[in-house]
Amino acid sequence: MDVSGLVWAVTLVALTAVLLVDLLIIGRRPHEPSVRESSLWVAFYVGLALLFGAGLWLTSGASAAGQFYTGWLTEYSLSVDNLFVFVIIMARFGVPRQYQQKVLLVGIVLALVMRGGFIAAGAALISQFSWVFYIFGAFLIYTAVNLARQGEPNEDEFSENLLIRWSRKALPISKDYDGAKLTTHSAGRRLFTPMLIVMIAIGTTDLIFALDSIPAIFGITQEPYLVFTANVFALMGLRQLYFLLGGLLDRLIYLSYGLAVVLGFIGVKLVLEALADNNLPFINGGEHVGWAPHIPIWLSLLVILGTLLIATVASLMKSARDRHRELAEARR
Repeated sequence: MDVSGLVWAVTLVALTAVLLVDLLIIGRRPHEPSVRESSLWVAFYVGLALLFGAGLWLTSGASAAGQFYTGWLTEYSLSVDNLFVFVIIMARFGVPRQYQQKVLLVGIVLALVMRGGFIAAGAALISQFSWVFYIFGAFLIYTAVNLARQGEPNEDEFSENLLIRWSRKALPISKDYDGAKLTTHSAGRRLFTPMLIVMIAIGTTDLIFALDSIPAIFGITQEPYLVFTANVFALMGLRQLYFLLGGLLDRLIYLSYGLAVVLGFIGVKLVLEALADNNLPFINGGEHVGWAPHIPIWLSLLVILGTLLIATVASLMKSARDRHRELAEARR
């Protein structure tokens, strides 16, 4: 793709305007959104992503649109996995429901900034060193194996990282929240509220997840514009999705395994592409024959979409059976 500076500028301005509107709505009236409100916002952001992909199809062809849709779906599914940790953080620090929107939006903004930096660094590395694909691929396969072993995190497994522990010790922190404020006054002193610790926890969590998501999308497309926009559209609406899914997150018990398959598939795809780009041969009967296959974008989209669909349906069926069993036992 040949993306001009003007297109980049228009895209950044438009996406920033949407986020600012979102921020103004939260700042004007902090509240816990209803299912209807959350559904409308999620539908709006998903529709926006679909329209953007259609625009790419018309202006840049089916290949660019396919790469965007596949990258967006991958990043969106990985972002849903973030919600499990967000739920744990909110519960661990007792954040009031009406102020959780602000925490999530700040977390999303931090994620966008950090992912923007990772995207720029990743694009620069890939343009100079094709062997970076081997590192990205190996890292994704390693992450997939760990995710399959550990499953979804729970509150008992959550441990405060070094930055959070340092903040608790070094900073004057009040015992109670003061709305959504980061600072408050108590006994003539200015103190930080626990909201600051929550922001640090969300920000560091976003950083960890960015380490997984950026190599994953570079396995789909190496076009920086598509990588960036797929990440932005995946994160937009994540706040409303958090409230929409609610207790449903606890029922998606097989999602981690589905994501492990997706990350493993993309990791293998990256390694194969690196082998093809570096023209590493396979010796067969004394002859050097290029062997690394190219995985087309339509196959990647089919594998990712199919895996996530199977994981979701299997999770809901398992949860339904468990609830039916519990009701049957309660009647006895």
